[in-house]
Amino acid sequence: MMSTSSPEAVKKLLENMQTDLRSLSMECKKKFPPVKEAAESGIVKIKTIAARNTEVLAALKENSSEVVQPFLMGCGTKEPKITQLCLAAIQRLMTHEVVSEAAAGNIINMLWQLMENGLEELKLLQTVLVLLTTNTVVHDEILSKAIVLCFRLHFTKDTITNNTAAATVRQVVTVVFERMVAEDDRFKGIMEQPPPIQGNTNRRSVSTLRPSAKDAYMLFQDLCQLVNADAPYWLVGMTEMTRTFGLELLESVLNDFPGVFLQHQEFSFLLKERVCPLVIKLFSPNIKFRQGSSSGGGGGGGGSSATPPPVEKPYFPICMRLLRVVSVLIKHFYSLLVTECEIFLSLLVKFLDGEKPQWLRAVAVESVHRLCVHPHLLRSFCQSYDMKPHSTKVFRDIVNALGSFIQSLFITPNAGNPAAANTAAGASQGAPGSGVAGSGVPTQAAFEYRGTWIPLMNVSVQGSAKATYLEMLDKVEPPSIPEGYAMSVAFSALLDLVRGITTMIERELGREEEEAIQHREVHPDKQWKPQPAILLRYGFTKSHDHNPAVASVPGCQEVREEMVSACWCGLLAALSLLLDASTDETATENILKAELTMASLCGRLGLVTPRDAFITAICKASLPPHYALTVLNSNTSSLYSKAYSIQGQTVQIISPSSESHQQVVAVGQPLTAQPQGTVVLTAKNIQCMRTLLNLAHCHGAVLGTSWQLVLATLQHLVWILGLKPGLGGALKPGRAAEGPSTVLTTAVMTDLPIIANVLSRLFESSQYLDDVSLHHLINALCSLSAEAMEMAYGNNKEPSLFAVAKLLETGLVNMDRIEILWRPLTGHLLEVCQHPNSRMREWGAEALTALIKAGLAYKHDPPLTHNQRVQLLLLSPLKELSNVLHADIRQKQLESVLQILQSQGDSLGPGWPLVLGVIGAIRNDQGESLIRTAFQCLQLVVTDFLPTMPCTCLQIVVDVAGSFGLQNQELNISLTSIGLLWNISDYFFQRGEAITLDLEREEAAVQKQARERGETLNRPFHPAPPFDCLWLCLYAKLGELCVDLRPAVRKSAGQTLFSTIAAHGTLLQQATWHVVVWKVLFHLLDCVRRSSTTADKEKIESGGGNILIHHSRDTAEKQWAETWVLTLAGVARIFNTKRYLLQQLGDFFKAWEVLLDHIQSAALSKNNEVSLAALKSFQEILQIVTPVRDSDRPMDALASLGVPPVLIDPLSASGPGRPLVRSDSLVERLTRYNGADPQAPPPGEESALEDSALWWSAWNTWFRTGTDSTRPPPKHSFVPSQPFLTALVQIFPALYQHIKAGFSMDDLRKLGVILHGAVSVPISSDASPFILPSYTEAVLTSLQEAVLTALDVLQKAICVGPESLQVMYPAIFQQLLLFVEFSCKPPQYGKMETKHVANAKYNQAEWVALNYVPFAERSLEVVVDLYQKTACHKAVISEKVLQNIVKTLRIPLGLKYSCPSESTWQLAVSSLLKVLSIGLPVARQHSSSGKFDAMWPELAHAFEDFLFTKSTPPDNLSIQEFQKNEAIDVEVVQLISTEVLPFANFIPKDFVGQIMTMLNKGSIHSQSSSFTEAEIDVRMREEFSKVCFETLLQFSFSNKVSTPQEGYISRMALSVLLKRSQDVLHRYVEDERLSGRCPLPRQQVTEIIFVLKAISTLMDSLKKTQPENVDGGMWAQVIALYPTLVECIPCSSSEVGLALKEALGPFKDFMQPPVSRIHNGES
Repeated sequence: MMSTSSPEAVKKLLENMQTDLRSLSMECKKKFPPVKEAAESGIVKIKTIAARNTEVLAALKENSSEVVQPFLMGCGTKEPKITQLCLAAIQRLMTHEVVSEAAAGNIINMLWQLMENGLEELKLLQTVLVLLTTNTVVHDEILSKAIVLCFRLHFTKDTITNNTAAATVRQVVTVVFERMVAEDDRFKGIMEQPPPIQGNTNRRSVSTLRPSAKDAYMLFQDLCQLVNADAPYWLVGMTEMTRTFGLELLESVLNDFPGVFLQHQEFSFLLKERVCPLVIKLFSPNIKFRQGSSSGGGGGGGGSSATPPPVEKPYFPICMRLLRVVSVLIKHFYSLLVTECEIFLSLLVKFLDGEKPQWLRAVAVESVHRLCVHPHLLRSFCQSYDMKPHSTKVFRDIVNALGSFIQSLFITPNAGNPAAANTAAGASQGAPGSGVAGSGVPTQAAFEYRGTWIPLMNVSVQGSAKATYLEMLDKVEPPSIPEGYAMSVAFSALLDLVRGITTMIERELGREEEEAIQHREVHPDKQWKPQPAILLRYGFTKSHDHNPAVASVPGCQEVREEMVSACWCGLLAALSLLLDASTDETATENILKAELTMASLCGRLGLVTPRDAFITAICKASLPPHYALTVLNSNTSSLYSKAYSIQGQTVQIISPSSESHQQVVAVGQPLTAQPQGTVVLTAKNIQCMRTLLNLAHCHGAVLGTSWQLVLATLQHLVWILGLKPGLGGALKPGRAAEGPSTVLTTAVMTDLPIIANVLSRLFESSQYLDDVSLHHLINALCSLSAEAMEMAYGNNKEPSLFAVAKLLETGLVNMDRIEILWRPLTGHLLEVCQHPNSRMREWGAEALTALIKAGLAYKHDPPLTHNQRVQLLLLSPLKELSNVLHADIRQKQLESVLQILQSQGDSLGPGWPLVLGVIGAIRNDQGESLIRTAFQCLQLVVTDFLPTMPCTCLQIVVDVAGSFGLQNQELNISLTSIGLLWNISDYFFQRGEAITLDLEREEAAVQKQARERGETLNRPFHPAPPFDCLWLCLYAKLGELCVDLRPAVRKSAGQTLFSTIAAHGTLLQQATWHVVVWKVLFHLLDCVRRSSTTADKEKIESGGGNILIHHSRDTAEKQWAETWVLTLAGVARIFNTKRYLLQQLGDFFKAWEVLLDHIQSAALSKNNEVSLAALKSFQEILQIVTPVRDSDRPMDALASLGVPPVLIDPLSASGPGRPLVRSDSLVERLTRYNGADPQAPPPGEESALEDSALWWSAWNTWFRTGTDSTRPPPKHSFVPSQPFLTALVQIFPALYQHIKAGFSMDDLRKLGVILHGAVSVPISSDASPFILPSYTEAVLTSLQEAVLTALDVLQKAICVGPESLQVMYPAIFQQLLLFVEFSCKPPQYGKMETKHVANAKYNQAEWVALNYVPFAERSLEVVVDLYQKTACHKAVISEKVLQNIVKTLRIPLGLKYSCPSESTWQLAVSSLLKVLSIGLPVARQHSSSGKFDAMWPELAHAFEDFLFTKSTPPDNLSIQEFQKNEAIDVEVVQLISTEVLPFANFIPKDFVGQIMTMLNKGSIHSQSSSFTEAEIDVRMREEFSKVCFETLLQFSFSNKVSTPQEGYISRMALSVLLKRSQDVLHRYVEDERLSGRCPLPRQQVTEIIFVLKAISTLMDSLKKTQPENVDGGMWAQVIALYPTLVECIPCSSSEVGLALKEALGPFKDFMQPPVSRIHNGES
């Protein structure tokens, strides 16, 4: 088309106009002449203008009034044809814009007339439109008239006209406002814009507006008036108007020209003052209306029947339009109309109310949807209302209202159709058909809840709110709303709201994060602060220190938080319900996505409660309905304990309905403590589970504490689906352990691997979480695991291992930052390891050990070898496992230690103490296999790793090896570990120097640290040097093993201990030896002694298994005895071999004392084996001489003692139950070697002193031991054995060599007591056959021999010693004499009954006294010998030794035949004779001193007792023997006659008297009364009597009688004798006579014979004597006997006859004539 101003167009216009005018003139020629003329003049006019002007169009416009006139007149004709032609022409002019304002006014007026006449209505409208659109000349009243014209046409009866007019009005209104916009654009640069309007400013006059603006203002103002049913100000001439149309126009203006209202105060004022009140007023019927209340009057009223007056009943067309207006107002003018919008929004919320009509709720929901797609608008609401102190919480209410609305649809009975109604009779309930289409179609997307079924429609594209009912502008009656429509819109609105808010906020957060990152790169030191608010990353920290300038404005973060806080409850309520009711996978997906994004957003904003609530909702949906999962239930109840009240309607979280019609895809066991029935999982549960996985996977960083919810749920789902953990913690489908197995559909079966995979990926992705989130994840897993543990208590059901498995997975992928999570992770797994449920434990241990192994194998940076802290951190849980009591866990622990040693052993470094700690943490209650495994580890360490570990760990190795020795489960291990200790000691020995250096370096460092801290070092055996400490630890460990309860271990450990000390002791420093002696050796001895003395005496039946135990080891006591023996011997040996070393220690003497004390207590122990061994050790340490200074070699101790090595040997041969092997006599040997003093080098003074102290100490010990062991016990408790006593006594000679210099009488007495005691000890009957010779042999036992040897050594020493020693002789005599007494009076040992060996049947007596005779006799020989040597010594004389000898001998002499042994009294006599032969001369020599005074009576008694013994000879004594014995008696009398009587002058008279009396007695009374007839003459001891008599007489009549008294005694004796003879003879004669034929008693016959013999002896003696020595009276008595003798002649006995003959014979010497006095005789 050509432009209207081009020459061609102008030319065409002119032509057309002329044509039009011609046509007009033609038409009006007849009827309307004025018009015709006007037309013709018009033609001329046009031609003129065209000819005159170059600017034709401008000229035309100027003259347009005239140009238009003909056409207007034509219209005035009201002829249709003419009118049409004119209107067309006018339009053509308008098109070319050649109409002036005046012309336009005329045209409008003309059009008005046509309108009033109802002519050409459509053409009119067209013309007005062209006029107003082609130019802007029409203003003010003309414009208003034109507009009114259109309105008027809109209300005609013709529909077409109506509709066209309506369209025109709309267009015209638009044009008016477009003009204003154009005008504003034109004046933009010229004039300052008034500032945009904020609130209600004062009303401005219209005069301030420019023309177009003014028109627009007037128009809008009148539209408001019209809608309000008021008269218009500007649109004069309006006859009628409808509200619906008015509202549509208002809406279009507001929607299309928001700028006008925002930029011009006048217009904003209109909005506030006119529009809003109007809207509110018009809403009132809807607000007040309740469905079901009576409706108001309908129809009539108002200016015309077509305009219904406002009624009380909601009116759909108005209501719907009002809502549209409100939507526009809110959308565009929210910032101007804050308060008004609050009201509108509240109204909207109210319209959703269940009591409002369905259609009203539908349009309201559509309006709400329109708002929901504008998140920024929603944010503004939140800022303007919800965040203001006293304002309505509009945003919250909107969301809650939507939620409420959705709930009400399910709850109100007529909201949806009950599902049953829509189901054809036969249709399955699982898939109700839609009510519209019947049940033949496939299942439609729908919601179903508690029997209410609501279909879901596709109402709008996501993110846009395409309304259906808000667009129904043509409907007058409320439409019927299809079922499910409102639900679908509300659903979309919810989703759009969530989507909008979350995307908006997340975009902002993302932007802020980027800015923060950039800021950090530029200013790393400064903290970035977002403007205008603080960004709170992930909500982990909350700080509100923003600067004061921004403080007043709510910051972005606060707004975000507020938005979420305001909406989450409502959203959650609605979404949960929908999720529960949803039957469509897509809908479910959308709901879950909404919940997921909300949860994530809350997490990012740090809003914990809402985050947890959304997550809880997803979790609950994942699980079967009503599933008892405490973590969720407690969570929900706390969240929703407060119900949110919305307009009096309570929004409660609706509990899931159980009968949702869902496809069941799995049946499984619920994870509960008590077994219950099965539960089912539906496809929807699985879908929710996937969402949950997705949430955890993608948003793990914001989950925080709600990890717990997520994981708890996953755990239960995994359990129900029967997934079990496999290697590394990944889950695999497995069979359920018990109960009905899990049933899975194929659908799920294919999903399971995927789910398991996603689960694993979920935990793998934990490596991308930040530290805080990772901690949350770990904590959640831990508390989940704690619950699983709780549940597994008390039953052995398969536990849930989900948490443990996942802790393992999480740990494995986060090795690079293992430090952060190690403690909580392992701390919890350690608890799991202690669980009573074995499966649970097993997995805990599996997880823990796998983590530790992985941690050690991981390439850390820096590597572990340089990062001690991390290494110890990794190993410490392994150590902690040792505290677990369950064997399976310890087994696992030890196996992993073995693996760690094999793989990382070389690089453990500082981790060694922990590893060793684990190996060493064995206890006896752990069973063999555990101990065996641990021991394998230890063996590996000792064989392979000692050189690689830090030297400081060697001590731990020793301790650990020791602890294996001490365990009592496996003897072989104990023994092997002692072997290991030996190997370790070897290693120390070989690597000594290196170890010493290392340890000293370490020690220095430690000491430095300690000094810095001001602490003292506290290691064992401080302050010994570190290397020595290592040895000491080793010794101490072995020492502990030496007192183990098992004999084999003790033995092995003892041998090892003493061997190591012997082999490697030289390495130790001198001071350390001190510790060895006191802390190791003596400590050990103490322990052994204590154990031995308290050991049990119960018999042990067998040694376990079928091992037989030898009787010498069959009680604990006997087994301990062996240990004691070993230990004591070991210590003694060390003292012996290391004497030189030990003597340099300060307290050697003290140590010596202690050792001796041990020897003593062992010697005194009630065990023969121990006591004997103790003495052996005693001997060993006594064989030592003072060490040679120039060499360390101990000399041959025995040789230096001058004692042959064999001497102290008998011990070795004598074990229990073996006879003593005797060597040749000890005495002889000692004598041989007693030549000179020991050839020891001369020691220094000091050491000599010290040495003698040592020996004296030894002597004291020996004395105490001897005293205690030989003291008789109170009851039959313990009697020392012979070998023991022998050994004890044998020690003395050697010991004496060292102490003889100071040996005093007191000591000698002590010695005597012991020797006496030792000899007195009886032998137990079972040992006697070995020790005692058969009775007939007179042999000494070794003990007796030893005793005599001891005394012999002593006497020899005295003999060669100085004079001063000789005072000891008497004591020795005394001792020996005591022994001599034993021959007749065996010593009593306490109160013990002993049987004499001769009459003891071995089995009857418990104790057998020894045969002491040989001993006593030997002692006697020694006495005699000794006396022969020493009779003249002063001490011997003064101490009355001779008297004592006599006194002692008197006993056997007195007993004579009653002596136990025949030989005894014979020896006694011979000894007495020997002694007297030496002693009597000495005694005579010293008679004057009185020193022997007491001896004489003793001697007299001795003679008396012997010669007139009270014992009778044994019956079986042969005559030869009797005669031999008699000869001995005679010998004694001869001694008297040779040694005593001749020296009567030097001998006390009493003694002589006694001797005389005795001789007297012997001469008569010597007969024995028990002889047989045959022997009588022999047994009468005639020889003896004779000698007695002879001696008596010889003495009586000898010249030597010094005093008359002596003679008198003998004479007295004789006269008595003679008198007795007389009597006897008389009585005999008498008896013989009386007896007649009967022979007299034997005794009497014997007696008479004796008397007769005595008489004959007397006669002989008298002959030999000098006559002057016999007084007369004696003769007379003798002669007087003669007649009596004669009287005896007739006796019948031949024996008497013979004796009488003997007696009468000597009387012949008296037969001679009397001399001189014979006559006197006769007289």
